[in-house]
Amino acid sequence: MAVCRARGLALSGIDAVPVEVEVDASPGLPGFQIVGLPDAAVQEARERVKVAVTNSGFKFPTRKVIVNLAPANLRKEGAAFDLPIALGILAVSGVVPPQALLRYAVCGELSLDGGLRPVRGALSLSEGASRSGPAALLLPESNAAEAAAYRETAVHGVTSLAQAVRFLRGEISIEPRPPQDGQPGGEAEVDEVEDFADVAGQAYAKRALEVAAAGGHNVLLSGPPGSGKTMLARRLPGILPPLTLAESIEVTKVHSAAGLGGGGLVRRRPFRAPHHTISTSGLAGGGSSPRPGEVSLAHNGVLFLDEFPEFGRNTLEVLRQPLEDGTVTISRVAATLSYPARVTLVCSMNPCPCGHAGDSRRRCRCSAGQIERYQGRISGPLLDRLDLFVDVPRLGREELRSGETGESSEKIRARVTAARERQNRRQGAPNAALSGRRLRSVTALGDDAEALLHGAIEQMALSGRSHDRVLKVARTVADLDGEERVSAAHLAESLNYRRSSLVAV
Repeated sequence: MAVCRARGLALSGIDAVPVEVEVDASPGLPGFQIVGLPDAAVQEARERVKVAVTNSGFKFPTRKVIVNLAPANLRKEGAAFDLPIALGILAVSGVVPPQALLRYAVCGELSLDGGLRPVRGALSLSEGASRSGPAALLLPESNAAEAAAYRETAVHGVTSLAQAVRFLRGEISIEPRPPQDGQPGGEAEVDEVEDFADVAGQAYAKRALEVAAAGGHNVLLSGPPGSGKTMLARRLPGILPPLTLAESIEVTKVHSAAGLGGGGLVRRRPFRAPHHTISTSGLAGGGSSPRPGEVSLAHNGVLFLDEFPEFGRNTLEVLRQPLEDGTVTISRVAATLSYPARVTLVCSMNPCPCGHAGDSRRRCRCSAGQIERYQGRISGPLLDRLDLFVDVPRLGREELRSGETGESSEKIRARVTAARERQNRRQGAPNAALSGRRLRSVTALGDDAEALLHGAIEQMALSGRSHDRVLKVARTVADLDGEERVSAAHLAESLNYRRSSLVAV
């Protein structure tokens, strides 16, 4: 047979698009060429495939072999095309039945001995296989558990090229991998080690983080060194509601596309805490071969930026669009990719370079100009996208030595989960995602609350965005109290979170 075809898949962002692998073996001088806009890793497949075919006990064609990856205008990256190319060559040689090969989408990286190595984005590839044709996928066994989480696709895992050939020839049977037992959403997926009960004092900051968790709001913690900002932030994922199955699939797709897949579904809320030396591409995503950045790896979880002013200003500015839209868009000449980025952003910082401005127990050595320059490293538009500003003071001797344990994360999580359920029933999304008329309709204020907000707009010089964020937080406070209507008390607590010794609203 002159031309044989295999169904491959290519990652585009966190989604998979179909790629047709066409193989032709024609008379002429022996050669092997790959066309169709392949990158260097795909070009190197020529040597890997040739050696793997030979070492698997098959004869490589002594003809002119041309492999075309269609569509030709889509750049092909990575080593996942090794297996479909090898099977296409064996099909054109008569070793593999061509019609049997077309029943499966195929992905996998070959080792020189014919074994199969895992590939990135197995869950996305499984979803793409279902969308692009017959819902069956042939890929490395080490990726099968993750790929099987997409229940619409029959996933067959193989360990080597020889095993794949025997399977396609009907010599052996490989049953589809069943989905993993159990689903995200249980208490087992919550880390019980880092508990809010371990944090002494800081009742105000704990309450603020409870509000942030309940509504998906962004928080800025400010206080002197050692006041517990990092300790509080690291415990925030423990009071978030457990991941739903849909959220777990989204998170797994992002992590797998970044090469961080663990062989199954991600079952815990992500917590990412990049160092302040991170680059713009590292935070938002991108690069010559675009990958998800930290803000996308924290999707449906927490992105913690410690020492907030120490991050490069240009680096921080890339967060403005993700915080507003919940997605990161990376534009390149060949394609435009989008990654999800719905995160709860938690930032922590000292109020001044020495860290003791406003500290009643330590004297600040910084001048007014130094404090202004330090705080000025964070732009006003970025601060305007934060919902809660929380001062975290130094603990006193009594609080440190009292030995009293605070409320556990389990109890706080129960209230947060109940508040999220109210929001999902009412609008199908956390309060942080509300905007426009929908926000106005769910935050209708009584006369006393309206008068309070009117005065606050004048006194606190609230911008339009800040005004909306005050309403969103007030709606969350009401949800935590189980109230359908936003009262003046709920609004007053929300306005209090806009007051801080660090920033003016």
